[in-house]
Amino acid sequence: MPLLLIRMVLAWLLLLTTAVAVAAPRDMEQVYQEIARHPDQSGVYVLDRGEQALLARAWLADHARQSIEVQYFIWSTDNIGVLASEALLRAAGRGVKVRVIVDDLMIDAPDKSLLALALHPNIDIHIYNPRHSVGTPWYKRLINVTTDFRGVNQRMHDKTFIVDGRIAIVGGRNMADEYYDYDQEYNFRDRDALVLGKVVQDIVASFERFWSHPLSVPVQQRFNGLGLFKKHVSVNDDEVKTIYRELHDYAHAPDNFKPEVRDAISSIPEAFDRLAREIVWTDVYFICDLPGKNSKRIALSGGGAATTALVSMFAEARKRITIQSPYLVLSDEAFALFRQARKRGVQIRISTNSLASTDNMMAFSGYRNQRRKLIKLGVEVFEYRPDPEIRQQLLERYPVYARKPPVFAIHAKTMVVDGDTVFIGTYNLDPRSENLNTEVGLVVSHAPLAAAVEKLIEVDMLPENSWPARDRPDSEAGLAKRMKVKLLQLMPIKPLL
Repeated sequence: MPLLLIRMVLAWLLLLTTAVAVAAPRDMEQVYQEIARHPDQSGVYVLDRGEQALLARAWLADHARQSIEVQYFIWSTDNIGVLASEALLRAAGRGVKVRVIVDDLMIDAPDKSLLALALHPNIDIHIYNPRHSVGTPWYKRLINVTTDFRGVNQRMHDKTFIVDGRIAIVGGRNMADEYYDYDQEYNFRDRDALVLGKVVQDIVASFERFWSHPLSVPVQQRFNGLGLFKKHVSVNDDEVKTIYRELHDYAHAPDNFKPEVRDAISSIPEAFDRLAREIVWTDVYFICDLPGKNSKRIALSGGGAATTALVSMFAEARKRITIQSPYLVLSDEAFALFRQARKRGVQIRISTNSLASTDNMMAFSGYRNQRRKLIKLGVEVFEYRPDPEIRQQLLERYPVYARKPPVFAIHAKTMVVDGDTVFIGTYNLDPRSENLNTEVGLVVSHAPLAAAVEKLIEVDMLPENSWPARDRPDSEAGLAKRMKVKLLQLMPIKPLL
């Protein structure tokens, strides 16, 4: 890894963990001048490494001038989640308007902390489809699952980060340690794209649709209820101040970053000069689902706008399709699409997780039921190893973990068609993304960029990084995993996978 990139990462860590951020108008002005030079195009920069993605988000948060809009499926209270919350709090403290939408299913923030942040005059937080967690007692959750099974399974899987309505990040990463190579036991091989210019208008429009939709509920409304089926949570002024102070103290504590990051701060301007030279300016399209996904209210089918767009992209392939998806469970409609492509002579290659690397046993059970059928169809599937050789290149702190390196797994959601068009987004190749979860992504028509991303996936497919699915490498996983997946294969859960 070049020394410059390492210094960039260290410099970013200092920015994120400094209690008071000072905006650098010159740097942001440089970015906006670059946008002005391409009024009818969009700039794209692929964030293939976890620490690159972290650097981009942190720098943008610290340099936002007017607004930050954020959408995530998962926001954890681990190191990255807490530091990200503090970065947004600091931005709000200097007058930036911050709006956050988080899906209700997997949010784990303490009620009082969540409410305290939402009470900041420059911060608004909405919870999408709150049937599980925020403000919902456990018994009400059981009632929701029983009376509206489809409703509780319809989730917002979008991941977008928008600054000043002009710059955005879209891709597979949630806000938690494992998406940025910071977890000591388990990390994801993921992918985002930084975009500037014209396409950001469409990303902003999608955020606004979610923000104003009835499924998107302000945090305060979830905690102001009385009675049996709603929590009542309150915080006084002293509690709010304490929560803010604890966030700032955590971010400023030396234990949460290495002292040598202070020596790397001068690398920031140099790093973004390089970034500007590497941005690709071209036509970029943003695909997204509407809040609620589709009009179905009982059945678990229905499709969506993102599904329709990707089907069209898939159907136009003439030579080859290269896919990276953590989960691989084809619906009947998807299988038909694959058959048609193979009849046209289209080569299909897929990089996905092995049983040894996957974090989702239910999804793997669905894939395992179809694996033989996929191979017979002529689809080339490569199952990611939990100990890929490329891990040493992707993980900046690999030497720190040399004794017991963390497991690596695929989480990137990417498709390259005919080597000249690439999709990077949140869409998994499974029925849940097809019919239940709202999804977003970027479609970029630029052959050199598409070829570069395809090469990244091909490297992940190499023998030192993946096993061919035809070898059925399930024996590489532990006995407990093998037994569990066999039991899950017997369950009729395919529409939920």
